[in-house]
Amino acid sequence: MRKKIIAGNWKMNISPAEAAAFAAELAGKIDGKNADVIFCVPFIDIIPVLDALKGTNIAVGAQNLHFEESGAYTGEISASMLKGAGVKYVIIGHSERRAMFGETDVTVNKKAVTALKHGLIPIICVGETLAERQIDITTELVRLQTKAAFAGIAKADAVGCVIAYEPVWAIGTGLAATSVQAQEVCAAIRAVFGELYGKDAADAVRIQYGGSVKGSNAKELFTMPDIDGGLVGGASLTAEFVEIVNY
Repeated sequence: MRKKIIAGNWKMNISPAEAAAFAAELAGKIDGKNADVIFCVPFIDIIPVLDALKGTNIAVGAQNLHFEESGAYTGEISASMLKGAGVKYVIIGHSERRAMFGETDVTVNKKAVTALKHGLIPIICVGETLAERQIDITTELVRLQTKAAFAGIAKADAVGCVIAYEPVWAIGTGLAATSVQAQEVCAAIRAVFGELYGKDAADAVRIQYGGSVKGSNAKELFTMPDIDGGLVGGASLTAEFVEIVNY
């Protein structure tokens, strides 16, 4: 049985001084025995949050990386830097990165390959806009995004990755896909993953739902057969995150 995985994406929020205290506060209330729990924090918060979480079973993730090893890439951060700091997970291809910072299926794949090379676990995001859902191409789109993201990645590495289905229209809007809608898309993602790597791999890979996950809808979403947890945005910045993890 796949273990649930809940990741909080703090986005561009919380200063280093506040981050350590907040992480410690949440950690003291979270029961992480039945789920892998991750705080994906701004780069500047990584070290204080890692220090605050020592002795807990909560992991720390980054929100992005560059696919090059090093070089003249002002403002970027490499996989080796993240690994050296103690980061375990990294979000790749979040819809905000795709929409506002030019991420493409090609760069998502490059970043996933680089993350795996350095022993980081990618949380690879896929999902459709409202316009794309309205013209009924959601399934085709997430299938394409999933295939592109895993191009050239071996089965042994792919199974350890996490896939996050994020309907773009539900991120930060307060709207959420119904449990049936989310399950339908996550099942389609699992199906295409199976086409790439086989049924055993599809049964093993973990797929999250992300898009206005709340304490009030977590149980309904996470009990769906193909939804293995959540990539939580706004609610991860409040005590509601504890409710989501401990549902």
